[in-house]
Amino acid sequence: MGKNGSAPTRRDVAERAGVSVTIVSYVLNNNRYVAKEKRERVYRAIEELHYRPNAVARALKGKKSNHILFIADNISNEHFGKIVEEMDKIAYDKGYLISLLADRNDAEFVAQVNSRQVDGIVISSTSFDEKYVRQLIDSGVPVVLLMNREYGQIGEQAGRIYTGLHQGMKDCVRFLAEKGRRDLVYIDRVSRHGRFSTLEDLRFHAFCEQMRESGLELTGERIVTGCASEQELYDAVRGKIQSGLPVDGIIGRNDNMACVAMKAVRDCGLRVPEDVSVVGFDNSRMSAYVSPTLTSVEIDRKSVADAIVNMLDSMIHGGQPGVCHFSTHLIEREST
Repeated sequence: MGKNGSAPTRRDVAERAGVSVTIVSYVLNNNRYVAKEKRERVYRAIEELHYRPNAVARALKGKKSNHILFIADNISNEHFGKIVEEMDKIAYDKGYLISLLADRNDAEFVAQVNSRQVDGIVISSTSFDEKYVRQLIDSGVPVVLLMNREYGQIGEQAGRIYTGLHQGMKDCVRFLAEKGRRDLVYIDRVSRHGRFSTLEDLRFHAFCEQMRESGLELTGERIVTGCASEQELYDAVRGKIQSGLPVDGIIGRNDNMACVAMKAVRDCGLRVPEDVSVVGFDNSRMSAYVSPTLTSVEIDRKSVADAIVNMLDSMIHGGQPGVCHFSTHLIEREST
C-alpha cells in the first residue's frame, strides 16, 4: 500500500527502490537504458508494494494498436501455430494482427509486454508464474487464458477457455484400460528450464485421477519427467523398460513426446501395439505419418480460436471476461 493506506504510486515505488520517479517511468515504459541493479530494485519495489499501472492513464496514451499477443510456453509446438493460424482467419477481418511469443518467467518480461501497449493478450502456458499473469491483468489489458492449468488467484479477472484437456486425458487412460492395458506410463514434457508438470497441470492431473478411478497402479516410476532433452527422454523410457518395469501402455502429453517414447519401446525389441500401446495428444500432422500411425487426441482448434478472438474483441470494447468449454475427440490409429 502507499502512504496513508492509499494505492501505491510511482513516487512510492521510487522511494522504496531508492531511485527517482523518472527512473521508475523509464523502467515501466522500457524506453530508456537503466542499469541492471537499479532496474532490479524497481521491479522488487513494484512487487513488494503491489503497484499496478493505472488502466485509465494507459488507455489515454493513444489509439488502439489492433495488436493481440499470444504468449505460449513452447512456440515450437505445432499446436500453438495451428491455434494462431485459426485465430488469424477471423482476427484479420476484425482489424487485428497477432504475434506469437515465448514466455519468460521474470518481471522484466512483463515490463517489456506492457511497454508494447497491445490491445489483448492470450496466455497458454503451464510454466508462466501466476503472479506475472496477474501483473498483466492488473495493467488493464484484456487477458484470455487457455486453461491448461489451474490458477488459484485469477478468478473472473480474465477470460477462461477450457479446451478439453482434462477430459481428453481421462479418455486416453480409459481407452487403454478398456483394451486391457494395466501398466501405463505417462510421458511428461521436455524442459531445459526445469519446468515440469505438477498437479495444477490439467493433463497430468487427469492422468493421475483416471488411473485411480480405473483401479490402475500409479507410482512415481510410472511418470517419466525431469528430462531436459528428447535424448534424455528416450534414454529414460528405455531405462524403465530394460529395468524390468512392466509397461503395456504409454500416454504422451503431446504427440512429439509419444513418438520419442514409441521409438524407445521399439528399440527395446517390443512391438507397437502388440506389446505396448502408445497414445499421443494434440493430433499433430506427424501422427498420421509416423509408423505405426499414432492414436491421438484432437482439440477443436477452430472453435477455440473463434472463442479467443471473439472474447478478446468483446473485452477490448468493454465487455466482461467470459468462460468457454470445449470437448476433444480421440482418433484411433495403428499405435493402439
